[in-house]
Amino acid sequence: MAASDIHSAEDARRLARRRLPWMVFDYIDGAAGAEVGATRNRAALDAMTLRPRILRDVSERSLASSVFGKSAQRPFGIAPMGMCNLSGPGADLMLARLSARYSVPLGVSTVASTAMEKMLEVSEGNAWFQLYFSGDGSGTTKLVDRAKAAGYDTLVLTVDVPEVGRRPRELRHGFRMPFRLGPRQFLDFALHPRWSLSTLVHGKPQMANFLMDGYEFDRTESRAKADWDTLASLRDRWSGHLVVKGVLDVDDAVALKAVGVDAIQVSSHGARQLESAPAPFSILPEIRAAVGETFPLFYDSGLRSGEDALKALLTGANFTFFGRILQFAIAAGGEEGLHQLWQVLSDEMSIAMAQIGAAQIAQAAGQNAGQP
Repeated sequence: MAASDIHSAEDARRLARRRLPWMVFDYIDGAAGAEVGATRNRAALDAMTLRPRILRDVSERSLASSVFGKSAQRPFGIAPMGMCNLSGPGADLMLARLSARYSVPLGVSTVASTAMEKMLEVSEGNAWFQLYFSGDGSGTTKLVDRAKAAGYDTLVLTVDVPEVGRRPRELRHGFRMPFRLGPRQFLDFALHPRWSLSTLVHGKPQMANFLMDGYEFDRTESRAKADWDTLASLRDRWSGHLVVKGVLDVDDAVALKAVGVDAIQVSSHGARQLESAPAPFSILPEIRAAVGETFPLFYDSGLRSGEDALKALLTGANFTFFGRILQFAIAAGGEEGLHQLWQVLSDEMSIAMAQIGAAQIAQAAGQNAGQP
């Protein structure tokens, strides 16, 4: 199987499932609890229909967009994902090069497997740093200052993980960061020699932002002390764009706008934290109505196609983000697989736009998209 065999996100997922160790695949793919939350959001996306329109000249279509006043060649970017190099050696930098090529935002996770400075450089300035508050906040403050010194202009504060969600699939495999290799993991790796040998050659992925002296991070450490005063302090400390990610409540969204954040990202963290959370896609139009037409609103969670992303744009998002499916593409076909899936997503959106009679993203957002 080759990268050319990827014709959809599901193709990439299927191929990745064959090639990745069970532990790694389930870490990337898994959701909280019995994964009903992921199913709920998928159902919400599937329920929305798009209304075809006819006899409109859509021969010249553009996927160009903008975010924070900066041009982007696509209305979708790359969501922050921890330890991407688990999907394949150098995955972080593959995503950074993709970001640079299409001038789209690249979310760089607190627990990225490549240092934030390198990611900003390779993405040619398109990287956004994603921040977790943890412990007493002292380590968080150091990361904010480091991101500022590196030259980041956008900070994404993720607020929906006061405690790390329970994801049974990864727990059954004994997933830890960094890896702790026991008999079960050894067997898992032995049965997936392609991934294991490649990882052995390139070295096991690590949380690269914490390899420097003075930086520590415990993935399981409580983040529950963060409150509105924490946000106010961060707003005072960070002069660049501040995005708050993980918002699923209308009152919270209105309050965030009032305290001066620059954008809100509607997200359920890929349904990885709270199984009973509402479908973010269902909440998106409610938040849009509450914050008004002009306030920047971003969306991630459960997007599996260019058509899905178009639905989010039609429902109120200004910009969208893809996550784990990009890791699946890398696992399935390396950098070529990543670019293949990116083209698939672009084609899916472009074709859907043609079907609804829209030649540009702004025009699509004004279309009557049908009813769920």
